[in-house]
Amino acid sequence: MPEIKPDRRAQMFPVLTPAEIERMAKLGTRRKVKAGEINMLSGRPALVRGRVAQDGELIEVDRDRLRELVQRDSEISEILMRAFILRRMGLVAAGTSELVLIGSRHSESTMTLRAFLTRNAQPFTYEDVESDPAVQALLDRFQVKVEEVPVVLCADGRVHRNPSVGSLAMALGLDTDHPAAIVRDVVVVGAGPAGLAVAVYAASEGLDVLVLEATAPGGQAGTSSRIENYLGFPTGISAEALAGRAFTQAEKFGATLAIGRRAARIVCDSKPYQIILEDGEVVRSRALIIASGVKYRKLALPDLVRFEGTGVFYSATHLEAQMCQKEPVVVVGGGNSAGQAAVLLSGIASNVSVLVRGPGLADSMSRYLIQRIDDSAVVDVMLRTQIEALEGDGQLESVRCRQLDTGLVTTLAVRHIFMMTGADPYTKWLEGSVGLDDKGFIKTGADLHQEDLMAWHWPLPRPPHALETTIPGVFAVGDARSGSTKRVASAVGEGAMCVQLLHRALAEL
Repeated sequence: MPEIKPDRRAQMFPVLTPAEIERMAKLGTRRKVKAGEINMLSGRPALVRGRVAQDGELIEVDRDRLRELVQRDSEISEILMRAFILRRMGLVAAGTSELVLIGSRHSESTMTLRAFLTRNAQPFTYEDVESDPAVQALLDRFQVKVEEVPVVLCADGRVHRNPSVGSLAMALGLDTDHPAAIVRDVVVVGAGPAGLAVAVYAASEGLDVLVLEATAPGGQAGTSSRIENYLGFPTGISAEALAGRAFTQAEKFGATLAIGRRAARIVCDSKPYQIILEDGEVVRSRALIIASGVKYRKLALPDLVRFEGTGVFYSATHLEAQMCQKEPVVVVGGGNSAGQAAVLLSGIASNVSVLVRGPGLADSMSRYLIQRIDDSAVVDVMLRTQIEALEGDGQLESVRCRQLDTGLVTTLAVRHIFMMTGADPYTKWLEGSVGLDDKGFIKTGADLHQEDLMAWHWPLPRPPHALETTIPGVFAVGDARSGSTKRVASAVGEGAMCVQLLHRALAEL
């Protein structure tokens, strides 16, 4: 682990006062055993092992009692939560762990798993088959063939050959079984800023909350390196840190978060409502909040799929940036996400070409990002320009683009492209279940006109609440909602507001 500053070490390994120890002892059992870490809140396997250096007495507090403690005792809660978060951050920063991912830089599956582990703050060691000569011996030891890469080696000896995100999430304790007999107060689909806000506020008010997330907390915001215009963080905060803190906060209040679970459809013609997952499992709930967010729009380019995950990326975090040090890159798009990507990469890549279809950036990008791009000596903005083709044999080697006004075709020699060209709502799984607008966004509240309610057989004498869809007790928040403001702060606000409306709807159901 990297060297820890003395003040930070005191926060990571705090010394409790006798009074604080006594308050903990009332909820635990005194014994000479390891007490546990943040996994005590989440139920996940421990990330580290400890050894008692000398005889002493420990207090073992089980997960439920520890959660009760951090909810009720604000003083101890602050001490423990800060220590848990900082310890995990230290383990992640160290880049070494008994959890080992063996992969290839030319493998989309490898990149998917690296992003999954990173965005879920799972400490792991990465070994690349192309660059580390010792990897072959490791593969031989576990009888793994090269064609089975990527491979995840767990501390308990389990070997996962080219695992799916869902199966790896289950193996790491990021998800568990959800018995159909259990009826939740509310199920939230999506753990972006809006969904996490719902989880925090609903759980803190005593509701039984289950959050389903397909990949990792953070949603589309989690694909950005840093958020600098979010209220209360004058120096900015990484999207990963913001999502991680909100995730831990939701767990603190008792919400259950299931990672690696994707909703496939909903059944709302009877109560409780049913959410059918991709693997066929059924989750039941009295109410449902859809926070499934959006996904970056893909360009209609030949061979796009062939280069995705190895040369074409839809995220611009430090993970992707590591792959293009001192190399030229292309960023496609003129919004804030593209601007953040360009600023991040300008400090890593040798040159950043920003391709924009429009005549300028002022209408779609925040001024502070435009200023940084203008001030950078390595960022070139190519206006009224679009990509025509991706070229490469085996891996991406160049990009052919056209200037729309002059027709001039230019070829850029690059191996890495970051696509941030607008977003489409992730709502295809809802078609035929709730009312959508002509672009696929979910219609709610005042946007639902009388003809909408008649077409969807709205059953109540009252009109839908704000944020409520064409089904009573089913709400939509965040970027997937028609008319929403595409900002992190707006998404969080909608999540908080929705909980108040949720209470009203639950009283009717």
